[in-house]
Amino acid sequence: MESTLGLEIIEVVEQAAIASAKWMGKGEKNTADQVAVEAMRERMNKIHMRGRIVIGEGERDEAPMLYIGEEVGICTREDAKAYCNPDELVEIDIAVDPCEGTNLVAYGQNGSMAVLAISEKGGLFAAPDFYMKKLAAPPVAKGHVDINKSATENLKILSDCLNRSVEELVVVVMDRPRHKELIQEIRQAGARVRLISDGDVSAAISCAFSGTNIHALMGIGAAPEGVISAAAMRCLGGHFQGQLIYDPEVVKTGLIGESREGNLERLRSMGITDGDRVYDTHELASGETVLFAACGITPGTLMEGVRFFHGGARTQSLVISTQSKTARFVDTVHLLDQPKMIQLK
Repeated sequence: MESTLGLEIIEVVEQAAIASAKWMGKGEKNTADQVAVEAMRERMNKIHMRGRIVIGEGERDEAPMLYIGEEVGICTREDAKAYCNPDELVEIDIAVDPCEGTNLVAYGQNGSMAVLAISEKGGLFAAPDFYMKKLAAPPVAKGHVDINKSATENLKILSDCLNRSVEELVVVVMDRPRHKELIQEIRQAGARVRLISDGDVSAAISCAFSGTNIHALMGIGAAPEGVISAAAMRCLGGHFQGQLIYDPEVVKTGLIGESREGNLERLRSMGITDGDRVYDTHELASGETVLFAACGITPGTLMEGVRFFHGGARTQSLVISTQSKTARFVDTVHLLDQPKMIQLK
């Protein structure tokens, strides 16, 4: 899968990032997202694959493209048989977030990127559009920290695993009213808190790289992004756990669904009988082969944002694979406008 799709999925996230970056700082978050979706889908439909979106822009009646269940790839073209035998193409599941951190792009803030994860059919958890309690930590802490433990307990465990004092640890938390008590506990334990407004996928992945000065991600964020984070952490060997949050009283704002009971019924209709189950990386990204790709839209901890110059752009991307056990940073110069020939008189 990596040898077949590796370079092409990098180009998918690059095109989405370039399209979105053109709207950086213009205050138009919906437009920044829309152009990223269109660019990602256009490039994706040129790939020789039979893809299915399992995490995307929402349900079909809410999103015109990259909606959950949409088929993508060269096989969707009416003239597909002129290019390949669709029956011989690899079937893959795809989780996408063409513009992770739309507000970050709209207001020119750091940390937005275009991301996707792929695996063979059935290899990614089809998370409902709910929220998820998350815990991400470095590989050395995998299996030691636990989402069911308190933040104080996990910080002590993390301190021992990293051979650092708790005071040296930095925990990323989304800046939301629901996290008031969590933030207080982390600070009382002695650790430092880095608050972010959006973009917790980048924060989760950063835990797996030394030198980022990010040692954990804690708190509640969107469930679909949790699956994408888990796919990356599966590739990197990092710790990630997620637990679906279905109670509006816990999230306080923004949870889809009118009631706790209604949300539980929706989960049951999706085949999820235990709404309180804790999922790890191998359950959220269970495929034999998992690939993750991201491209910075605005500058971030791991990657530079898109930098435009006359006639082109420069991007920095990250592709991670369970197959080759690699994390590759790709620096690309895109010549968007070919220079015209000089006419001699």
